[in-house]
Amino acid sequence: MTADAVTDTPETIIEVNEMTKVYKMGDVQVVALDGISLHIRAGEFVAIMGPSGSGKSTLMNILGCLDRPTKGSYCLAGQDISRMNRSQLAHIRGKKIGFIFQSYNLLPQATALQNVLLPMVYRRNGRISQKERQTLARSTLAAVGLTDREKHRPKEMSGGQQQRMAIARALINDPALILADEPTGNLDSRSGKEIMEILHSLHERGRTIVMITHDAENAGHAQRVIHLRDGRVAQESVQSTAIPVEG
Repeated sequence: MTADAVTDTPETIIEVNEMTKVYKMGDVQVVALDGISLHIRAGEFVAIMGPSGSGKSTLMNILGCLDRPTKGSYCLAGQDISRMNRSQLAHIRGKKIGFIFQSYNLLPQATALQNVLLPMVYRRNGRISQKERQTLARSTLAAVGLTDREKHRPKEMSGGQQQRMAIARALINDPALILADEPTGNLDSRSGKEIMEILHSLHERGRTIVMITHDAENAGHAQRVIHLRDGRVAQESVQSTAIPVEG
């Protein structure tokens, strides 16, 4: 299958088939993913859970085009990612994926506006003026409740505000997929609920979200929960009604 091949189901944004990832550590081979298969439709909110060493992080890295599988295939929005080189993977990351990390991964000396603008530096297609970029960044910050924080640096903001900034950064290029890795892991319960409210709202507006979490309450907001164990899908459950966000 070529990089431009189209999946047989247009609504499918993630298609993983018999995917294996093996890491070599000296003479030892560690199987992180063991023939995993899964499909995620556009607009779904999916939570991935599992104990330490189950393969969650490895799966997230491959879904986020930060790594490639040893065997098997991975198609993202109709493109086969499995055999792309580093440059091609970087292009896909910048164009189609928004990342939300537990540790925020913000530039400490940059303002909120500068942090949110960062993904646009690597945008290859479409010419957007600096003024247009800043207008877009400001509207994205406003969407996560940070209108009055655009000139603040991360250290001048709370953990919840920093994660809001990270969400704005993830949204700036209008990605097809949002990957959230323990997005509330470093936050207190109140800030965590605020972040889940934002993710819930993004999903209601049609965003595709895949979230790694150890928190069963957070997972309750997803439409579907995939449990991993020993690099395989151990259990999958569909939640007909996600937990409503408290007003």
